[in-house]
Amino acid sequence: MVQETWLAEADALRDRVVEWRRHFHRNPELSFQEVNTSNYIAQQLAEFGNLEISRPTPTSVMARLIGPRPGRTLALRADIDALPIHEENTFEFASTVEGVMHACGHDSHAAMLLGAAYILSQHREELQGEVRFIFQHAEEQIPGGAQELVDAGVMEGVDAIYGLHLISWLDTGKIGLLSGPVMAGHDGFVITVNGSGGHAAYPHQVVDAIAVAGQLIGHLQHVVARHTDPLKNAVLSITHIHGGEGYNSFPEQVKMGGTYRSFDQAEREKMPGLIRRIIDGVAAAHGATCELDYRFGYRPLYNDPQLVELARSAAAEHFGPEVNEEMLPTMGAEDFSAYLQKAPGAFIYIGSRNVEKESHFPHHNPRFTVDEDGMDTGLKLLLLLVGKWQENS
Repeated sequence: MVQETWLAEADALRDRVVEWRRHFHRNPELSFQEVNTSNYIAQQLAEFGNLEISRPTPTSVMARLIGPRPGRTLALRADIDALPIHEENTFEFASTVEGVMHACGHDSHAAMLLGAAYILSQHREELQGEVRFIFQHAEEQIPGGAQELVDAGVMEGVDAIYGLHLISWLDTGKIGLLSGPVMAGHDGFVITVNGSGGHAAYPHQVVDAIAVAGQLIGHLQHVVARHTDPLKNAVLSITHIHGGEGYNSFPEQVKMGGTYRSFDQAEREKMPGLIRRIIDGVAAAHGATCELDYRFGYRPLYNDPQLVELARSAAAEHFGPEVNEEMLPTMGAEDFSAYLQKAPGAFIYIGSRNVEKESHFPHHNPRFTVDEDGMDTGLKLLLLLVGKWQENS
């Protein structure tokens, strides 16, 4: 049975959790640059006591809470990085860093995990096994911080892992659950089209890289339309194109790029060769050449059904079954998937949508914010997950 005192302490800790979140929001740092953020987290954890604190990478933090009795290890993860976005919110704790803001809720994730670490660290004697708290850097930027942490050994000995994410399309107080495929794998690519420059009055004397790029945009849609099993969800998007500056001259080179997303690892692995075949064929037809820089990003994310059911049961027992919402897979991506190569896990959504509090703006929007009441749900769910895990250990 979950210790009711843990949940009561979560209520008592609310103001401090909000304070932590607002500190992070006021002082955002970009991926792989979270120096002050990680130092602050490590300092807070050191004050809690009973935790073994380490720095797996320069801008991440891990804390281990080892109970007095043997048992399994449950890891909890929060991401801590911000985005290169100029904040348009005007509240008192808005970003003080020009062009950088927490526009995805990572400030809240870090605050909730700090809250869970504080409460559980005060109850070490009640635990068996280990609870491991992972404060991860660089979720927002490929290659992602999760793989670095896995390579650094943070998942050694871990039996299962949970990650929580506040989202603005689910009402505050709701918990979003999904078994199996949750998020797609996400890769990025840049194509360089090499032509020959010249005067716009004499197009027959040049190899028009812009015209070739235009042809490529259409032909690359066949990657999904004609080269991917229609029963396997996938999407290829060209998201940027750059070439030329003058109105009366052809550029020698055009660069274009975008993303490929799929839930199927085999489909992902064949993409570089397929894209290369298409762009080389189109370029050759027009006398141009192409270069491809294809970068594999985050793997597809799959939730373990048993861990999802544990979360569903824990939430229903405390909050009531009506809080649980069945979610649908998305083509978004998350590097939480890296941890799942080492242990089963579940990625759970926490509702943060409240129109009256203006927390309904989409993620990565300059007006994005969270309903801080959603952090109450998230913190309590973390504690409930640990309690339920302990019951089943």
